[in-house]
Amino acid sequence: MTNWQLMIHGGCGSMRLTAEEERAGRAGLNSALDAGEAILARGGDALDAVEAAARVLEDHPSFNAGRGSVLTHDGHIELDAAIMDGRTRSAGAVAGLRTVRAPISAARAVMERSPHVLLSFDGAEEFVREQGLETVDPSWFEIPERRAMLDRVLAEGGAFDADVKYGTIGAVAADVNGHVAAATSTGGLTAKRWNRIGDSPLIGAGTYADDRAAAISATGSGEYFIRTVAAHELCARMRMKGEDLQTALDGVLAEIGALGGKGGMIAVSPAGEAAWGFTTAGMYRGKVSASGREVAVHGA
Repeated sequence: MTNWQLMIHGGCGSMRLTAEEERAGRAGLNSALDAGEAILARGGDALDAVEAAARVLEDHPSFNAGRGSVLTHDGHIELDAAIMDGRTRSAGAVAGLRTVRAPISAARAVMERSPHVLLSFDGAEEFVREQGLETVDPSWFEIPERRAMLDRVLAEGGAFDADVKYGTIGAVAADVNGHVAAATSTGGLTAKRWNRIGDSPLIGAGTYADDRAAAISATGSGEYFIRTVAAHELCARMRMKGEDLQTALDGVLAEIGALGGKGGMIAVSPAGEAAWGFTTAGMYRGKVSASGREVAVHGA
């Protein structure tokens, strides 16, 4: 048996938060850690733990995933998510959902109940309805703060203010049997257009899990994480170059930075090692293991 470990993130950026916003965000992180810890501490699977933690974050309006997601240029919400099992490298993902309450559970249904990896937009919605997953009216996801943000961005010309916050949520875990899993969920970018899909639902870019190396979830300027195949690159650095977890993570973020991108990553190894890093002012993040718990927002 190995050490169990759970890490989560709630997005990164300038983190110019009010005291109330930070308090609410920290409370959401702790609730997600509670959900995952309850599974891992009793010997449960990493896959179940990351799904449980991600579902809590999706339901929490502090984060840009599920309820609280940002609005597109046309004023609606498009939800993306992915989940991956390090044991078999099975994966499932969804993009462009508008009515599914728990996108991460929809991604798991794609992995376990379909022959595919990634479903999108109307087809993904049809699949979810066939599977009997919970759906809600699209208005359930919207909160006033996100509408105000869209109005501001459109008034300033429609360009996303990348310095504010990348609110993607994610979870990675290692269980007592040495298996790892990763989950990522997002509402994307404020004022995004043309059914843009970022790195979160793309296996190997924003989400990846491999028992031979690590499980990773990313947040940040998604186009750069796609171009570097960031999550898989971290695993490749470990497997091919023999880098340790933190060194590999830092190297990938440096590569993204050299191209002009910003963001953050969390990662765990099958042995229960944990690493995180970010190239913005802060990142909502937390981790818990048998050794204790840590939740942070600012600083390194």
